[in-house]
Amino acid sequence: MALENLISVEFTQEELTNLDTHLEAIQQILAGKTVNLTPEQRQQYGRIANQNKLIVDKAKSHMEQHPNWVPSFIDKAEFDKDYTARMQIEGRVQMLENLTQQLLDTKTLLDHDNYTNTLSFYRTMRYLAGENEAGAKTVYEDMKNTL
Repeated sequence: MALENLISVEFTQEELTNLDTHLEAIQQILAGKTVNLTPEQRQQYGRIANQNKLIVDKAKSHMEQHPNWVPSFIDKAEFDKDYTARMQIEGRVQMLENLTQQLLDTKTLLDHDNYTNTLSFYRTMRYLAGENEAGAKTVYEDMKNTL
């Protein structure tokens, strides 16, 4: 009797090629427009929480309503550019995070299926080695050293 298979997924070569092509296109679009922070920099700069997003939105609104109150040391054009780019990125980040989580969850179930079957195969090799099945002891010993 076969073990429970939690998931069964197959990709055609055409699907994989298409996926890779689109991922490479995304990388090309983002090249030179995104950065990789170090862990220390991530901690230093942090991420603004929803409450802080609200204050940024309010500040932007007030700056637009009262441009004469914007201090000269704030580059309003750069502020607006950063604000727009951030808004453009946010929805796409959420989409990519959702896709990443789906792939990770799928991989988790695939890993579970593979590992469960591997343990069953290992136990079978242990049994066959005990029964002196030709070649089974070599396979069992090889796997035993890994587990």
